[in-house]
Amino acid sequence: MTRFRKRLALLGSTAVLAAGTVVPAQLAGADPAAAAAAYEWAALGDSYTAGVIPAAGEVFEVPRDGCERTDLSYPQVIDRDLGSLIELTNVSCGAATIEDITFNAQNPIGRHLPPFSEDPDYPFPPVPPQSEAVNPGTDVVTVGVGGNTLGFAEMLLTCLQLGSGSGGVDTPCRDDLADNVPDRLNKVSSDYDEMLETLQERAPHAKIVSVGYPAVIPQDTSKCRYDDWEQFASITRGDLDWLRKDVLEPLNKVIEKSSARHDASFVNLYDSSRNHSVCDAGKWVEGIFTTFPTEVAFVHPNAKGHKNAADHVESAVLNAVGVN
Repeated sequence: MTRFRKRLALLGSTAVLAAGTVVPAQLAGADPAAAAAAYEWAALGDSYTAGVIPAAGEVFEVPRDGCERTDLSYPQVIDRDLGSLIELTNVSCGAATIEDITFNAQNPIGRHLPPFSEDPDYPFPPVPPQSEAVNPGTDVVTVGVGGNTLGFAEMLLTCLQLGSGSGGVDTPCRDDLADNVPDRLNKVSSDYDEMLETLQERAPHAKIVSVGYPAVIPQDTSKCRYDDWEQFASITRGDLDWLRKDVLEPLNKVIEKSSARHDASFVNLYDSSRNHSVCDAGKWVEGIFTTFPTEVAFVHPNAKGHKNAADHVESAVLNAVGVN
């Protein structure tokens, strides 16, 4: 039992004892959980929210819609932990951009990631913009998105290609892509502002919680083995340093600043995951493959990473509804 469930149990017991003095005796034995007020929570986001990879659990939607929400992803972990206190609507979707949350009908890709994997059920029908799951009755919205608007997956592919045959030296990816990173980050910022404004319009009384990205690249990139496909394969250490310092860390800052401008909370997953990157022994994020060459992960959190996210996001959700 978590500290939150213990707290809720105590609150429920206290409520029953107090109620026994003012209500008919037959109600005093009522199940406190059944009488508890329910809060409405909408979980929005991309693959870092949805789970997507086998290392983050089993896909639980039948039939599949291609969004690949898994049962060990952090929204589902929190949902099981909090039980009847909060009703979850999880519409997170792998490969979602910020615009897919705000106004786009998204075409999910499932686990179709050529040349690494092909999904037999691809293509999938479009899913509605995730913001449509938010309404005036929503009490709290969590949203974890931005990496696909930045184009991080495409950048990884470019870095893999340019680093191939380099022996792990130099910075071919930085040399090719660095000039357009500021424009990419500006796009994330403007889209994130528009998304938060839309969510606030749809649910004027809801608390919005922005979820940042975890650390995927270590501070010390000497931990990363060149040509190891269960790490970053052919991406050079110099390019990994560049991706960490000039791409991923600034991405989190952009999300945090946009959140502050719109009175949204920000959950920092980066600091707590610093020693659990793709190249660390106790990793919370898988590399290009979880198991080479059979199980593609393409740098996504595993169940341990989602458990860490659940701990932090759950606290933020409870704060948002005034329980924590």
